[in-house]
Amino acid sequence: MTRRPRAAATTRRPARARLATSTSPAAGTSSIGVVSQTANDQTAGEPGAEPGRQSNWNLPNVLTSLRILFVPVFAWLVLSERWWWAFGLFVALMATDKLDGDIARARGLVTDFGKIADPIADKALMITALVTLNITSTLPVWITVLIVARELGITAWRMVLLRRGRVVPASKGGKLKTVLQTLGVALYLCPLPQWMEVPTFVVMLVATAVTVITGVQYILDARKANNGEH
Repeated sequence: MTRRPRAAATTRRPARARLATSTSPAAGTSSIGVVSQTANDQTAGEPGAEPGRQSNWNLPNVLTSLRILFVPVFAWLVLSERWWWAFGLFVALMATDKLDGDIARARGLVTDFGKIADPIADKALMITALVTLNITSTLPVWITVLIVARELGITAWRMVLLRRGRVVPASKGGKLKTVLQTLGVALYLCPLPQWMEVPTFVVMLVATAVTVITGVQYILDARKANNGEH
């Protein structure tokens, strides 16, 4: 004869009911409060969370801040003509520029601080490189003047638009400009044979041309956008 299992002597309360009443007098906080706070903490760190609520203390912003802090060190290396050290530090700092952007976008760590500090770090490093190379190498001053004028002007314009809630993404031409500028400066920093002076100058000349052209293109695109809004 098969016996049926005996029914439970007591009926368990639903988990939700237990959770609602499980308050510890000693701790003074309920489980619901703990669970709710944990859920809020997890949501704030998700990639889909609103960028404005992200903490500024994250890896991309640390890399950006380090890039700014190392600019004076880089300037000293160039002015003291420690070329290989200057070359290595410049390459490392430019590598962090790409790295911090990739991490911020992949992990949803884009912050208002990063939007402002990242272009400042980039321009500070590039302008410092150009000015110090004017002093210590054969880089023409007029190249520095053109590049610096364009970079500062466009950066200021983009920050004004950012404060108005409009984000101007980097164009393909802008990315090409950055690559050419980086290559040109790296070639000037690297102690190459004398016959490489002409190819190095040509690369920097092309970088300057692309810099000016993309700057004009940004302005034209902005005017078209404003005309479209009105």
